[in-house]
Amino acid sequence: MKKEMVLVTGASRGIGRAIAQRLIADGFEVLNFSRTPAKQTLEGETFESVDLIDAQALRQAIAHWCAQREIVHLVNNAGMIHVANLTDVSAQEVQDMVNLNLQAPILLTQALVPAMKARGYGRVVNIGSRAALGKVGRTVYSATKAGIVGMTRTWALELAPHAVTVNAIAPGAIGTELFVAANPADSPQTQQLKAAVPLGRVGEPAEVAHLVAMLMHPLGGYTTGQVIYVCGGLSVGLSSH
Repeated sequence: MKKEMVLVTGASRGIGRAIAQRLIADGFEVLNFSRTPAKQTLEGETFESVDLIDAQALRQAIAHWCAQREIVHLVNNAGMIHVANLTDVSAQEVQDMVNLNLQAPILLTQALVPAMKARGYGRVVNIGSRAALGKVGRTVYSATKAGIVGMTRTWALELAPHAVTVNAIAPGAIGTELFVAANPADSPQTQQLKAAVPLGRVGEPAEVAHLVAMLMHPLGGYTTGQVIYVCGGLSVGLSSH
């Protein structure tokens, strides 16, 4: 018997990689839709090179896989960020972030909904961001991640009659490869960031993956339409320390 397959976008690095590793450890197969492969393919992982910004290419890729396998588990993880103050935001940056952060999750979820309805079961987890609550330099990024929240709640209502759950996870500062490279542990900027977090530290990718695994579990079936922050308490307020 084949294992259940989970489609995870952007699973070649960072949070997406941790999600792939955790879901495989939990007994799933992972279909990784990313532009580039990870340094090493995991046992139980299938990589498909897809430019998620390109709607036509994305539709073709997901149609191919839907014809091959029943896929009723989806993690919309891939995302793009261009840091710029309001006055410096370009039209191209707006379009690129909308295409990847909003359009791609819509197209993928649309493609998998028929199988979910036919099965009477499904799991969708959207990866948002604490930045949706506001952050300097994140005009478009925060807007798209706030959009993820709205889509999550709407899809949860629309798909609930089919026993399909839809939830969002909103990470704060997470110690991915890119984060660590841009924020050395001993830099004043990193120390200031940690000091603002009530738990006083940066999160780990595996901590985000853990919540994804919980929502993917059969016992996650009574949780839907929710946004769960993995931010060390920063969404609650700034630390007093």
